[in-house]
Amino acid sequence: MNQMATPKFGVGAPLRRKEDLPLITGEGIYTGDYQPEGCLHSFVLRSAMAHAKISIANADEVRAIDGVRMVLTGADVAGKSMPTRAILKQIDGSNFNLPTQPLLCSDTVRYVGDAIAFVVADTLQGARDAAEMLEVDYDPLDVVVEMEEALAPDAVKVWPEFGTNVAFTFGHGDADKTDAAFANAANTVSIDLVNNRIVANYMELRGCVAEFDSASDRFKLTLGTQGGHGMRDVLCQILGLEADYVQVVTPEVGGGFGTKIFCYREYPLAMLAAQALGVPVRWAGERMDHFVTDAHGRDNLSHAELALDADNKILGMKVHVKAAMGAYLHQFGPFIPWVGTTMTSGLYDIPAVFAKVEGVYSHTVPTDAFRGAGRPEAAYLIERLIDKAGEETGLGPIEFRKLNFIKKEQLPYTTQTGRMYDTGDYQGHLEKALETADWAGFKARQQASQAAGKYRGFGICSYIEACAFPGGEEATVEIGASGNLTLLIGTQTNGQGHATAYSQVVAEQFGVNIEDIEVIQGDTDRVRKGGGTGGSRSIPLGLPSVKEASVALVKKVKELAADKLEAGIDDLELDSGMVRVVGTDQQVTLAEIAAGAGEPLQAREEVKQTEATYPNGTHICELEVDPDTGDVDIQNYVIVDDFGVTVNPLLLAGQVHGGAASAISQALCEHTVFDEDGQLLTASLLDYRLLRAADVPNFDFQTRNVPSTTNAMGIKGAGEAGTIGGCAAVMNAIQNALKDGAGVTELLDMPATPHRVWDAIQAAK
Repeated sequence: MNQMATPKFGVGAPLRRKEDLPLITGEGIYTGDYQPEGCLHSFVLRSAMAHAKISIANADEVRAIDGVRMVLTGADVAGKSMPTRAILKQIDGSNFNLPTQPLLCSDTVRYVGDAIAFVVADTLQGARDAAEMLEVDYDPLDVVVEMEEALAPDAVKVWPEFGTNVAFTFGHGDADKTDAAFANAANTVSIDLVNNRIVANYMELRGCVAEFDSASDRFKLTLGTQGGHGMRDVLCQILGLEADYVQVVTPEVGGGFGTKIFCYREYPLAMLAAQALGVPVRWAGERMDHFVTDAHGRDNLSHAELALDADNKILGMKVHVKAAMGAYLHQFGPFIPWVGTTMTSGLYDIPAVFAKVEGVYSHTVPTDAFRGAGRPEAAYLIERLIDKAGEETGLGPIEFRKLNFIKKEQLPYTTQTGRMYDTGDYQGHLEKALETADWAGFKARQQASQAAGKYRGFGICSYIEACAFPGGEEATVEIGASGNLTLLIGTQTNGQGHATAYSQVVAEQFGVNIEDIEVIQGDTDRVRKGGGTGGSRSIPLGLPSVKEASVALVKKVKELAADKLEAGIDDLELDSGMVRVVGTDQQVTLAEIAAGAGEPLQAREEVKQTEATYPNGTHICELEVDPDTGDVDIQNYVIVDDFGVTVNPLLLAGQVHGGAASAISQALCEHTVFDEDGQLLTASLLDYRLLRAADVPNFDFQTRNVPSTTNAMGIKGAGEAGTIGGCAAVMNAIQNALKDGAGVTELLDMPATPHRVWDAIQAAK
C-alpha cells in the first residue's frame, strides 16, 4: 500500500494529498473542460483608453452578421451594476464616495480594460471578430494614474460628482493619545514606503459556462471560484434573483489567491445571454484579460513613525496609508486596507497608535484582495520601520525587537487598534529562527562574501496576522447505503488540499482510510451553505465543524449498532467500515447500519468562533548581492511559524513555501506599471516578471506551535502566512547587504530589481 493510502492516520499525520493523482495525470476536470451541447461562445470588447466618452455607431450592423447571436451594450443592461460589498463607515461616521460600476459602460470608460460590449457567436473566433468590428468612438478625457497626482487639489477627478479622488478615510486607534506620546518622545523614527501593485497570475485563467432552464426558471453557472455560495449571492444581487433560482458549480480550480473570490462582469453577462438565447453560453478569459480586468493587489504609499523614550521603548506609532482603489471600489476593495491597518503595530507593545488610511481613485484597474489581503502590507510597513529603528538607535534590529516585543506573560493582549492576540511566544520564535539561521556565524560568512566581491545581508521579519475571522462553517457527514462516508462543506479548495485534511479528521473518528471518504465542495445545490475559502479560514473554521459532525455521527452509529449487537455503547469501536464489540468477533457493517436506520444517516454541525486567529512567527533571509550587476541571490531562508496545531505537516509546508515564494517574487521582480495615459505597460508575461523555479530558495521551515484559544481545535490559519512574512525579510536583507557592503543609506523600495539595486550602489559611491 502506498503512502497516499495509509489508513487510520488522523490529525498530525504527514499524508500526501489524496486528490493529486487526477490533477497530475491530466484527469482533473476544470471549467474549460465542461462542454455542454450547443454551447455558444462570447467575447468582451474592452476599452482601449483609460478615460474617454464613448459611443458605438454600428451595433445593429454587427448583430446582423452571420453566426453572431447577440451583442449586448451598456444600453441593453442599463440599471444593472457590480456591487461593492465592503460597506464601512468613514472616520467621521459618514458613508464613503461610492460610484456605480455598470455591467457595461454606456457613456464613459475609466480604465484600459473597462467593459464596453459583450458579443455572443457560434464560435469564439466569430465572437472576437464581431467585437472587433464594433466601431467605438472615443472622445479622450484627461487621465490621472499616480496616487500623489490624484490627491492634488487640481487633479482630474475620476468621479467628478464627488469633487475629490478620495474614496474613503478610515482610522484606527486614538489620535489624541498618540499625539501626546509623540510630544513626550525622546526620539522619533520615520519611514516612507511603496508597496508595489501586483497581479495574481494564477495558472487557470477565469472562465464560466452559463445555462438557463426555462422550465424551472433556474440558472446554472459553472466556474472556478473560491466559494460558490458567496458568488451566488452576488449574482442574485446583480440580477434581482432569489438564491433558489441560481446554482453555482465549481469544478477543479487552478489557483485563486483571493482574486477568484469575486464576481466579475462576465458572469452575469453570460447568464443574461444564456437566458435570452435559450442555450449555454461560455466565456473564457485570456492572459491579457487577466492583466486588465482581474483585480490587482497591494499598491500602497505608506508613511509611519515611531515615538521612542530615552531607553528606546516604543511610546507610540503613527501611520498614514494611501491605498490605490483603481477606477471603482471593487467587491471587497475598501476592506483590504481597513483590515490591514488594524495590524500596523505588529508584535510590539505599543501603548498609543493611530492609523489613518485613505482610498484613492485613479484611472487604473481596480484593486482588491490578493494573498494576505492587507496583512502583508501591514507587516511590511512595521518590519521595515522596526529595522530602521534598530539601526538608528544603535541597538540593531534583533535587540530592538526583543526590547519591544509583547511578552508571553502579557497575553492575551489587546492592541490599540482593537486586535486581541490570544497566544504566542514571539521572542521564542525569533530566537529559534536566529539559531537555525546560524546568526552567530553570519559575520564570518559576510566577510567571506566580501572577499569574493559580493555583499551579504541578513534580514528579519517577525510577523503576526489576523485571519479566520469570526464566523463558522457548516459541515455535514453522511453514511450512504453502501456504507460509504461523504463530507459536504461550503469551503472551496483551489489547491490547498482540503479533501485530505478534512478526511483525516473523519478517518480518525471512523477508523477508515482517508481514500474511503468523499469530500463534496463546490455545488450550491448539494451543499446548502458555506463561507468559501479566503483569509485562511477553511481549516480553523471548517475543521472543528467536521470533527463535531463526525463525532455526532459516530454517536448515532454506535446507538444503532448497540441495538443490533445487544451491547453497550461504551463496548463498541469503529474500524475499517465495521462496528464491533471490543474483544469479540461480533460486528456489523456501516452499510447494514445505514440500511436499518430508516432515515438518512447523517450529522450536521456548525462550530462558530467569535474572534480571529493570530498565526505568527519569524522569517529570516540571508542573501548575496553582486555589486557589478545588482543581482540578488538568496543563500538561506528560515521560517519559524506558530500555527497553533499542525493538521498535516506536508500540506502545511506546501502552503508556507508557496506563500514565501510569492512574497519573494513581489520583493524582487513583480511590478505593475502604467504610463501617463493609463496604458498598462506590463500587460503580459513578456513584460511582467514572475519568480522562476530556479529563483526559489530551499526553505528551512519548522513550527513552534502554541494552540489558539479562539477555536475548538486550537488551529491558527496558515494559507497566507508565508506571503505576510516574506517581503520584509527579503528587503531588510538587501538593505543590510547594501549598507554594510556599499554604505547605502537610502531606503530601497520593492521590487528590488537588479537595475534598482545597481543604481542604489552607484548613488552611494
